[in-house]
Amino acid sequence: MARSKEFDTNLVLHKAMEVFGHYGYEGTSLPILLEGLGIARQSLYDTYGTKKNLFIKAVKHYLDEKSSAVVTYLEKSESVKDAIHAIFREIVFALQDEDRRKECFILYSAIDQVPHEPEIAALFEQDRIRLEGAFHDALVRAKQRQELCTDRDLQALARYLYHSRYALTQVAKLTNDPKVLEEITTVTLSTLEA
Repeated sequence: MARSKEFDTNLVLHKAMEVFGHYGYEGTSLPILLEGLGIARQSLYDTYGTKKNLFIKAVKHYLDEKSSAVVTYLEKSESVKDAIHAIFREIVFALQDEDRRKECFILYSAIDQVPHEPEIAALFEQDRIRLEGAFHDALVRAKQRQELCTDRDLQALARYLYHSRYALTQVAKLTNDPKVLEEITTVTLSTLEA
């Protein structure tokens, strides 16, 4: 009879996001990974396979979780502009929180792997299509409701918002100054007013 797992696989994925986010994919040795996850080597292999497999699953989990929240929020909010503002404020709050930012930094590690790992590149491409589409649909709704008065190309604006979200993670890696994140976010959101 197969032995049941003695750990929460979702919790392990969150811990993996933190470990990979902190050390990067290349800098995460097996001992560091096992210590950070709090599981035995055999449990890692039995449940996730290799370090690379765990990394890909953690990236997928992160993208699915965060992107689903963004899509749902955009679809359910009465004000598109307020929703986009809230989405960016939430990113800034997460990147200013020492515990939450550790998970966010998995993006930094994952983006480094895109040129070398087709599976990770495919995850980011699926995410890009999904989120650019969600931003575009929301912007179209906002324009139809006259909440957004702009002559900008809405597809280009959706693409800009998508990439700006990810750029904030890069900025947070380069500086601990919360004012920098807030200023960049303010300028990004000003594109909705033009």
